[in-house]
Amino acid sequence: MRLRKFISNKTTTALAVLLTVFASTSAFAQEAAAGAAATAAKPIDMSSIYKSATFYVLLFLLGCLFIAIVGKAIRVYELTREAQDKKSGINWDTVNAVLFILFLIVGLYGVYFEYTVHGSMILPDAASEHGKKIDQMFNITLILTTIVFIGTHIVLFIFSFIYKHSGERKAYYYPHNNALERIWTIVPALVLTVLVLMGFLTWRSIFYKIEDPNNKPLSIEITSQQFAWDIRYAGADGVVGTKNYKLITGTNSLGMDFKDKNNLDDQRADEMVIPVNRPVRLILTSKDVLHSFYMPHFRVQLNTVPGMTSYFEFTPTITTADMQVKVNDPAFQFLFYCAKICGSGHYNMKKVVRVVSQAEYDAWVVKQPKIINNDLRKQFNLPLEAEPAAAGAAAPAADSTATAAKDSSAVAMNKPASK
Repeated sequence: MRLRKFISNKTTTALAVLLTVFASTSAFAQEAAAGAAATAAKPIDMSSIYKSATFYVLLFLLGCLFIAIVGKAIRVYELTREAQDKKSGINWDTVNAVLFILFLIVGLYGVYFEYTVHGSMILPDAASEHGKKIDQMFNITLILTTIVFIGTHIVLFIFSFIYKHSGERKAYYYPHNNALERIWTIVPALVLTVLVLMGFLTWRSIFYKIEDPNNKPLSIEITSQQFAWDIRYAGADGVVGTKNYKLITGTNSLGMDFKDKNNLDDQRADEMVIPVNRPVRLILTSKDVLHSFYMPHFRVQLNTVPGMTSYFEFTPTITTADMQVKVNDPAFQFLFYCAKICGSGHYNMKKVVRVVSQAEYDAWVVKQPKIINNDLRKQFNLPLEAEPAAAGAAAPAADSTATAAKDSSAVAMNKPASK
């Protein structure tokens, strides 16, 4: 009786378990079917798959697996021939020699591809006087190194093909040749000497030049900080005032020394505007970390170092409007960037550079605000400037004359004297 009851209880329990499993399986199947239906209703975007890095990793692993399988099959084939006392079916020396030639052809095509496709991406069109000299030096170096690269690789790969291993001949031991030693020592030395001298003379012409009194450079100070640029113009006196990092405050962000009268007329701008065919003298400083001032079209790149002032002078030769026509892009803009990774916001450190005519520059610069306004003058106990007259109010004739004379003076100080 107890045995029958025990069996009955076990059977009931088993049936309950089976029913639970069946119910769970049915619910899971229904959920899976619903998910499949939803997936089927939504089309798969194949382009997103091709853009995934995982896809290319799996493709690479699949290629490696295919090569491994082929290699194992060839190895089985070789072992089978050895077991049958037959000669090797594949001459691997010849295979390796042919692969050398194939790699030579593919490599030479790669050089051609780089020159024809990526060649135009190396440097943008030069827009400064010294930029043409830099490009000339770069092109000569590139041509010479390309000739050497192609010549040595052709010799290397063809020699590997011609002198592949063969049981019919032995390698000749050739320990030394004085003539060859002289050739591959003296010729590269001469070529490198020419390149070094050319580079030295080019840089000397850029950094050591005689100033033309009839075309004095325009001084612009660029201050870098994480993650922005501050552009300061010299004002009517043509001289950028001194500054000291110890004087930096919330209101005096540049640390300008207000005891220096040259600071009183300095101006701040949101973009760099420079006149074409006039020398520009850059004064580069940094407030925090190491940055790199980079103007690709003008071939200018110089580090801005905390605690040190750097200088660079260049002359723009083409206006923004003319460059827009040249590159057939109405939206084209000259820019300067930070070329040294300086933190998380490094990518956003850029400013617009506009190259305009002298007349356009003169009209633009007089509209730029002075850094020292009356609020700062009160704070640092400096004499206040007269507020501009309200619109429509009649100003005294003497004040109008003085204002006109001041504006004319400001323009004259920022405009090169006539030859």
